[in-house]
Amino acid sequence: MPGGLVSIETFTASGTWTRPPGVPRIEVIVTGGGGGGGSHNTDDAQGGGGAGGTAIEVLDVSSTTSVSVTIGAGGSGSCGNTPVGGSSGGSSTFGNFLSATGGSSVPTWGVGGVGGQGSGGDINLRGNDGGTGNIDGAGNSEAGGAGGASYWGGSGRGGSWWGEKRDGVHGSGGGGTQVNSSNCGGAGGSGLVVVREYGG
Repeated sequence: MPGGLVSIETFTASGTWTRPPGVPRIEVIVTGGGGGGGSHNTDDAQGGGGAGGTAIEVLDVSSTTSVSVTIGAGGSGSCGNTPVGGSSGGSSTFGNFLSATGGSSVPTWGVGGVGGQGSGGDINLRGNDGGTGNIDGAGNSEAGGAGGASYWGGSGRGGSWWGEKRDGVHGSGGGGTQVNSSNCGGAGGSGLVVVREYGG
């Protein structure tokens, strides 16, 4: 890209991007929040949350002063014996240029959440769906589904009687779980916006 890379700004919380002097062009990566994982009982396990989508675009910002940035929150995991998951991840935006929806939580017994979708970019990616939890109905101890991985990776592993689930990071879904020390699904990771700034 003409002028070369000058700097990189990373937003993990909502704020405002302000164009530095001498930067006419940027590449923006927007990722939505990950969905929360589900929980179940002592025998069976729930699915993981879906990952947030991602949108990527190169923008001419030579006439732009600043852009509002919104970071989607990660969804919470469900607790206890429940047929559904926790909450879905929130959407992330870079002004009116780019947006990416969050991944969903677990919609019903065993299945994983659905990945979110990027829009407005040169490249628009769907986040990975959450993994399926194991429900056999036979009273056997099972493992929860892993959360879906976002563009940045970092999905939360599924939990079981023997191992704790993990939260997702950078827009990835939280892991689903069987009953364990907390009997709560993992939280989804919050969204992320990365701005690579190029000189003229």
